[in-house]
Amino acid sequence: MLVVTPTSHDLGMFEVRRTLPSKARIMVGPFIFVDQFGPAHFDVGQGMDVRPHPHINLATVTYLFEGAIDHRDSLGTYATIRPGALNLMTAGKGIVHSERTPAAERSAGSPISGMQTWLALPDGKEEIDPAFEHVAAEELPQIDGDGVVARVIMGSLWGVTAPTTQHAETIYADIAMEAGASLLIDAQADERGILVAMGSASLDGQALETHSLYILQPGVPMTLRASTDARVMLLGGEAFKTPRHVWWNFVSSSRDRINQAKDYWRAGRFPLVPGDDKESIPIPEIPLTRS
Repeated sequence: MLVVTPTSHDLGMFEVRRTLPSKARIMVGPFIFVDQFGPAHFDVGQGMDVRPHPHINLATVTYLFEGAIDHRDSLGTYATIRPGALNLMTAGKGIVHSERTPAAERSAGSPISGMQTWLALPDGKEEIDPAFEHVAAEELPQIDGDGVVARVIMGSLWGVTAPTTQHAETIYADIAMEAGASLLIDAQADERGILVAMGSASLDGQALETHSLYILQPGVPMTLRASTDARVMLLGGEAFKTPRHVWWNFVSSSRDRINQAKDYWRAGRFPLVPGDDKESIPIPEIPLTRS
């Protein structure tokens, strides 16, 4: 197994651990960006404030363990995500969005913990129209076993299929395990990764380091076992034949397209976010995320 150790970024009120993209691996299936944020707790009056920023040629997937986030985008979408639900925002030819802690949570103080991942859009779909989709927690299929509760966020796993839109074949699941519980990891996807978000677990007897991403051998079923109560993310899907490039918030098969997006953001040619159009994130000289 290839092991990708996360790079940590301290954002002041909480920490973000990034495993993709990395020097060791750019993608696992369509996943090209994997962040785990928190767990942390905002004091009264504090919260997350990710100002409006642009994306192209990708889809963002936001999934929470704790807390709440208000999403606004340039399509006019306003949606609050809470634990167990999914926000899928397809950037396509271009979208701008912001993510902020809701007013009620900000006034009371609140926890925050979850995952944000990006999916590269496949060949022929990179420039599709932008879109937004919210899938409620009760709409995502759940598998209950002996000490295991697995929620399928995207794709088909263990005989059930999530209703979430797929632009490329994708698997994504949140696996909650009690100490001593085990689960067979499906081997059908081209590429698969395992990330222990919380607790301790092993794969075919090999201990897994919490927060690291483990890239599994294709076609080989493996057994996941929890050493303590644990939260594990399974992700992957179809292998891309055409390489993807990443620069800041932009993903594309074309570096020229990324350079065009940079110029558009500098020139103010992306659309505004209704209800959150007074500020934005400036384009960095050297971004933390790049390939």
